[in-house]
Amino acid sequence: MQTLTLANIYELQGLKEEALEIYKEILKKDPSSSDAKIAVKRLSGMRKKFPNVNTQMKEFFIKMEADVEFNEFERWLLKSWN
Repeated sequence: MQTLTLANIYELQGLKEEALEIYKEILKKDPSSSDAKIAVKRLSGMRKKFPNVNTQMKEFFIKMEADVEFNEFERWLLKSWN
């Protein structure tokens, strides 16, 4: 069974691609899942590292509304610079 919890566990274990696929499947079943949307944006953005502008993360940054989105973006930035 593909759940947010399982995807999160995969992500924490470094299995980013597997987690991304689960998040995408969750969105297919429930397009309103904000947690899955944020995770897909974050993990998709992590695939592309600089030197080119990451357009997905740029769009995510421009459209951020919730505190959880700001937190996710901050985490992405920290991971990108380390």
